[in-house]
Amino acid sequence: MVREQGTKVIAQNKKARHDYHIDDTWEAGLVLVGTEVKSLRAGRANLVDGFGEIDGGEAWLHNVHIPEYSQGTWTNHMSRRKRKLLLNRVEINKIEKKLVEKGYTLIPLSLYFKDGRAKVEIALARGKKQWDKRHTIAERQANREKEQEIGRRLKGMR
Repeated sequence: MVREQGTKVIAQNKKARHDYHIDDTWEAGLVLVGTEVKSLRAGRANLVDGFGEIDGGEAWLHNVHIPEYSQGTWTNHMSRRKRKLLLNRVEINKIEKKLVEKGYTLIPLSLYFKDGRAKVEIALARGKKQWDKRHTIAERQANREKEQEIGRRLKGMR
């Protein structure tokens, strides 16, 4: 059997980048059961409500929705169970130090297969205020207009 190469993105949490300031990111492995892997290979997952925590020196991922495998039997998994994250001790300690500070949370950004193994990109983030979100949107719009104007000038339109 040929081993998978490269990365295949299953799900992304686009809302997270809108709602949070991302400070630091890590790639973590996931402890999954068989039907979860089959469901992920079918490209089905939802990260929107997900969050992470450190409990007893172990990293856990909560509320990530991986739907039940359609052809599974009584061995099927629960769709929103907590899943263990595979991180180094140094990384867990670093995350734990930051999480005790006020305003920090651990959120999943993307779920993907890397060389055949399920991985999740987790981020240490601080919540944005409403005015931060508006400022980010206005800044993105201004940059877009600036790039369009530069493109027009290079083409000789103005």
